Amino acid sequence: MTTTDAPTARVTDAARRSWVAVVGGGANVEHDVSLASAAAAASALAPTHDVVRLTIGRDGRWSVDDVDLPVDEAVAVIAACDVLLPAVHGPHGEDGTLAALADVIGVACVGSGVGAGAIAMDKAVTKLVAAAAGVAVAAGRVVRGTGSALDGVPLPAVVKPVASGSSHGVRCVTTRDELADAVEAALAIDRSALVEEVVVGREVDVAVLRRADGTTVTSPPLEILHAGAVFDTTTKYDGSARFVVPAALTDDEARALADAALAVTDALGCDGVARVDFFLTADGPVLNEVNTMPGMTAHSQVPRMFAAAGLPYAELLADLVAGALARHRAPAA
Repeated sequence: MTTTDAPTARVTDAARRSWVAVVGGGANVEHDVSLASAAAAASALAPTHDVVRLTIGRDGRWSVDDVDLPVDEAVAVIAACDVLLPAVHGPHGEDGTLAALADVIGVACVGSGVGAGAIAMDKAVTKLVAAAAGVAVAAGRVVRGTGSALDGVPLPAVVKPVASGSSHGVRCVTTRDELADAVEAALAIDRSALVEEVVVGREVDVAVLRRADGTTVTSPPLEILHAGAVFDTTTKYDGSARFVVPAALTDDEARALADAALAVTDALGCDGVARVDFFLTADGPVLNEVNTMPGMTAHSQVPRMFAAAGLPYAELLADLVAGALARHRAPAA
């Protein structure tokens, strides 16, 4: 596809196929993962939608099928489409940035809006929202430096950048030296780091889908089995982890996870699909984090979960596009 293949004007014929601008890449550490999500989503939508594929480079430059575009021309391409699918994980994408762009140019956008994206991207603020909604969270502290900023931090601890994904910069530490090194590494990715207590429990994810008809669906729970102390970037993508869906849970455990996932996504105001990651402890679910634009290849966790519920990958994506259009066309409250 070249820029000349993209729509040049909005067509109003309700019977035509919708134009979807799928954006991947991004100027952050999740660039490669985002490229994979965007490529898979675009291919799955292509049989039923007209798809324009755009990429944001690591340097922030835009392109359509490897043809560089000035940012104003890239925005014009998106503006001529019906829907933006921002398959950009992490900062400058999942954090509400691209949702804001869609709002400004009047295009429907798949996924959460500006507020939910921005809040959920900040792990520390997400925990405040979750706790206010009655969902358990790990004790933690936000730090912006080493030295005295780490005085009194109990060990062992888990260190992570406050606003990043794909487990980049996540470490489990047991000594003061390791703590300082891990915080320094996290601060190389983000301006602040979150230092949390270690939570002992099963790692179980639940996805929440808000459909075009306004109903909300929770996925079967997915359990992550891995050998490491934390589910870090290497473990996430080297094939050593095993995903079990549906997870082997009691009815009460499954219900508690679904209720907690709904409570958090409702409190954040999430739309489209969001993945909510928990530790399932002896005392119930403890929130780990919320992903408002989770991995979206056919083999990613969210599509696996909904496939187990009988919703195939292509239909999930079509549902997300339909939901974005329905929200965009709904009268303002």
